[in-house]
Amino acid sequence: MLSHLITWLTANHTSCTTVIYAWFLVGFVGQALFTSRFLVQWFKSEIVGRSVIPVAFWWFSIAGGLVMLAYSVYRADPVFIAGQAGGLLVYFRNLYLVYREKKGAKA
Repeated sequence: MLSHLITWLTANHTSCTTVIYAWFLVGFVGQALFTSRFLVQWFKSEIVGRSVIPVAFWWFSIAGGLVMLAYSVYRADPVFIAGQAGGLLVYFRNLYLVYREKKGAKA
């Protein structure tokens, strides 16, 4: 089942402009999520008066990374795929560390 999905996602859909426009939209949504993470970080830092990275930064990173990974699979771009997949590992790891620290602080 997954191989059928990957085949469809990476197929050349040149005759189906709706699919192409839909994937462009996916790409732009991913970019908007990435931009949102920087806005969240900037606004939070301005509020507290020092540089901080709120948890929402990592959630936007993961959301943007997943959407951009889907888009890069559609584009069949191995460099883009590797970059997004590697970034997701970092984002998930940082989110894990944040929640582990919070859990330890409650104990």
